Amino acid sequence: MNNNKLVFWSITVAMGGFLFGFDTAVISGAEQSIQKLWNLSDTMHGFAVAIALYGTVIGALFGGIPADRLGRKKTLFWIGILYLVSAIGSALAPDVITFMVFRFIGGVGVGASSVAAPLYIAEISPPEKRGKLVALFQFNIVLGILIAYVSNYFVQGIGGQDWRFMLGIEALPALLFSVMVLSVPRSPRWLIVKRNNIEEATSVFKSLGMTAENISQSITDIKNSIVLESSGKQEPLFSKKFSLPVMLAVLIAFFNQVSGINAIIYYAPRIFEMTGSGADTALLTSAGIGLVNLIFTMIGMFLIDKFGRRMLMFIGSVGLIFALSMVSRAFYIEEFSGVPIFLFVFIAFFAMSQGAVIWVFIAEIFPNQVRAAGQSLGSFTHWLLAAVIANVFPFFVNSFGGAPIFAFFGFMMFLQLIFVWKMMPETKNLSLEELEEKLIKH
Repeated sequence: MNNNKLVFWSITVAMGGFLFGFDTAVISGAEQSIQKLWNLSDTMHGFAVAIALYGTVIGALFGGIPADRLGRKKTLFWIGILYLVSAIGSALAPDVITFMVFRFIGGVGVGASSVAAPLYIAEISPPEKRGKLVALFQFNIVLGILIAYVSNYFVQGIGGQDWRFMLGIEALPALLFSVMVLSVPRSPRWLIVKRNNIEEATSVFKSLGMTAENISQSITDIKNSIVLESSGKQEPLFSKKFSLPVMLAVLIAFFNQVSGINAIIYYAPRIFEMTGSGADTALLTSAGIGLVNLIFTMIGMFLIDKFGRRMLMFIGSVGLIFALSMVSRAFYIEEFSGVPIFLFVFIAFFAMSQGAVIWVFIAEIFPNQVRAAGQSLGSFTHWLLAAVIANVFPFFVNSFGGAPIFAFFGFMMFLQLIFVWKMMPETKNLSLEELEEKLIKH
């Protein structure tokens, strides 16, 4: 196996995750300035912040279509263009409606990248390295979040319109990603399943350093994995045959968001100000969240192929229940000194479990012929809930305070623990075709 090419292609594609994370978190430094500038109500403000997430819902829902028809590579290129247009347009927006239109466009890019990038990396990776390599996407997400927080901290105060610089900086990595993704080959599994292009797929496998025997076996396995109806047409995603992976994808995406992760990422400075921190301290502490997220995502990356996806989810669920319970208690008794620590603990356990596992797990559990549609379903569920939670969070936290909100998130993580214990299968060290055999045919 040519590890250098494999890693380079994976890192290049995972840069879509960097833009995903940057775009998601950069609004945290700009959201209060935008509310004041355009005199937005809490409801309208929540909508303006969440509009990008509604774009991700659309991008995730329909991202599987170009990923199948155009291919993973071309789809990723156009995703980079969406990020570029969104960054420039959001930074120059003269009013809130224009701002929301361009933020929505960026959101479409985020949603589509959460479909196409994990798909591509999963389809070029060997079983023993797939978890770590697909988790590069999540690593780049949290790296993007950290860089967004740090960028916001240094950009703040350079002028009355500093929020425009915060948003516009994203244009630089978006342009770099669009250029770099042109250097990666097309997915060999997509070439075989969707184009029956054995010759080009063989060339990609050879570039990865696979032996002729392994290439022949891989092509045979991929061909055998294509399940066709008697009419010769592909079975739909929501057929009984695929009910188990559909259920698993929806549930892991559901629990990912009802942990409260995006409410914390989007509104970190606001949450810290609720505990009595000043604006500067709140932004700096938010950057600390980004750093903890990055460190523990790296830990999760190195453990996911060794301990497995299920064990990380077990450990993470217990840690999340504890952290969220303590934050809820702090708001209830109005003693906030420990809140930053408990939020750091929350981020640490989330990053090494749900954060590291979700995109790997969803990309693994669907058969070749419906993988793009399945990835789209999981991403759609994830982003629909993210949008709703980000939209309503300001209203609920202002109306009811932090205690019941974080208690709700903690209870959801208790339900996640039950899901992992009773339903979640282990997927490590199995090829994508072996996983189909395990989850579909058996």
